[in-house]
Formats: sequence, C-alpha cells, structure tokens
Amino acid sequence: MFKLFKSKIYTAVLLLLFVLLSGVFGYRFLADFSWIDAVYMTVITITTVGFREVQPVDDVTKIFTIALIVSSVFIFAYALSVITEYLLTRSSFQQLKTRKMKKKIHQMSDHVIICGYGRNGKQAAEKLKAYRRPFVVVEKDKDLVENNKEDILMVEGNANEDEVLLSAGIERAACLISALPNDADNLFIVLSSRQLNKDLVIISRASEETSQRKLMLAGANKTIMPDKIGGDHMASLVVLPDLIEFMDQLSIEGENSINLEEVAIEDLPENYQYKSIIDLDLRKKTGCTVIGYKEPSGTYIVNPEGDTKLLPKSKIMVLGRPEQIRKLNEMFHIHENYI
Repeated sequence: MFKLFKSKIYTAVLLLLFVLLSGVFGYRFLADFSWIDAVYMTVITITTVGFREVQPVDDVTKIFTIALIVSSVFIFAYALSVITEYLLTRSSFQQLKTRKMKKKIHQMSDHVIICGYGRNGKQAAEKLKAYRRPFVVVEKDKDLVENNKEDILMVEGNANEDEVLLSAGIERAACLISALPNDADNLFIVLSSRQLNKDLVIISRASEETSQRKLMLAGANKTIMPDKIGGDHMASLVVLPDLIEFMDQLSIEGENSINLEEVAIEDLPENYQYKSIIDLDLRKKTGCTVIGYKEPSGTYIVNPEGDTKLLPKSKIMVLGRPEQIRKLNEMFHIHENYI
C-alpha cells in the first residue's frame, strides 16, 4: 500500500520540478529574462500571488504564462490530493493495526508480559520467542514501540499504570517479567500486578540486594540481579572456563539452537504417568537425556535414577541437540498450545 503512495509522491515531486524548470527556461529563452528574473517570474506565476511582470512581455510569453498557470494549478492540486490521501490512509492504517493488535492481545491467555524493552527485556523477549511462548511487551518509549511493533506485540504506556497492565491482558497472563532499571518502578509494578492477578508468576529485576526482600514481600516470586549474575559468570570463566563455555552453548538463543527443555508430566500421554524414566525411554526414541527431575513438592533431583516415578505435577529436565529437542516436542506436542 505504502509503495503505491511512494510512487505517487515521487510522480508529484517530478511534475512540480518539471513545471518549475519549464517556467525558468521558458522565461529565460522566450522572453529573454535574466536567470534571476526567470526564477522570480516562475515562482510568482505558479504560486498565483498576483505580482506584476518584471518587464513588459509579448504575446508568445503571455500564452506561455497562461499554460504555466493552468498546468501548475492541476499539478499542485494533484500533489495536494496525494499528500492528503497518504496522511488519511496512514492514519486509518495505523488505527487498523492498533485495533488488530488489541484484538490479538484480548484473545491471548497464559501468556507472558514483559515490562520494559531495554537490554534485559529484549533478551527475555528473544528467549521467549525461541521457545515459542506468547508474550506482550509493555514499553513507554514511543520510538521503541514504533521500531519493534511489526515483529512483536507491543503496548505503549507506563507499566506502573493499572490500565496499561490490563490492556496487556494481565488478568489472563501466566507470568510477568518486570525488567525496568529502577527498583522503585519494579516494586510498584509488582504490587500492582499482584493486586490484579493473584495467581500470576512474577519475576522482577533488582539492582540492589536490599531491594530483593522488598520485591519478594510485594509479591514477586523470583528476583534476579543481572549485575551479580554477570560478575559471577565472569569469575566462573576464570575458574572453570571450559565448563562455563560448554554451559553457554546450551543457552545460545535462537529458534534452532535450543538444547534444554522442561517437560511437565501432564503434557505426556496418560499411560506414562506413575511409570519410571526408563519406561519413558527418551534416549532411544528422541536421543534426548533426562538430566533433572522436579518432584511435586518442588524438590529438584539432579541426574535422577532410571526408576524414578513420573508423578503428577512433576517435571523432567531434558538435554539434547536442537534436532533432538524438536523431535521430542513433536512427539509429545509439547508446544502445541503456544504456537
């Protein structure tokens, strides 16, 4: 649509330049005006301001002036209509896109809300996109919203306001990530979010250690300190460089580079419940390896035994190459609710 308008605008500009140049050269060579007088006569003629000629003109020049006036009126009218149509259509198109986005968000449930699209928010969005989890970003920076709303669902506004969180579907959301750089803002978002959705899983960024306890008291389920994690990671690269680089390979972002997956037992066919990890036989069927087990009580078991029972409300942690993880997801339709 906008390519068509672009071609129309280019046409209008070229026609205006053609009229301007035709007038200048016409007055210069037909009436023998100087270049300055030719430009002056062309401008006052095509703009119809009504000034007198710089010097008396003959009949040929008068006929040329009449033709210049008539053609310039039509070309100016065409250019004005193109610009007006473009502005009106662009406004209508933007309104249509906004309504379409609101409709999509209204239809979403069990999605993730990311508050803030800075460094941490963007990284969270990339990871969720890789795992095909539906999410909505709340960002108050208009430029960021305009530059990214073609690729992801964006809600423009301050995440501190309840109306903005409601427009992001917080009542139907499963999780909220508050990734703002200011702890006070994150604290306010956590308080508001917990009031709007009691069952929401809230993960908040914290810059200061003293803020972690306050965020937890306000209703956050988890708090993350990016600076602390970054420092710990750099120190680990000194102590255990090869192991940390290997772990980094497991967390490379991208749709085709997922190496870790968690599988809820409820996502498996019912006949697998209460059976053992050996009965699941993921290694033979998909090539993946079970490296962890989360009990219904929340206790984690690293490298569980093969006879560990797959109880309801528990999860298994799986390691594999990207193609093996994809085979696992396809076999058990793990992501079918998120695509």
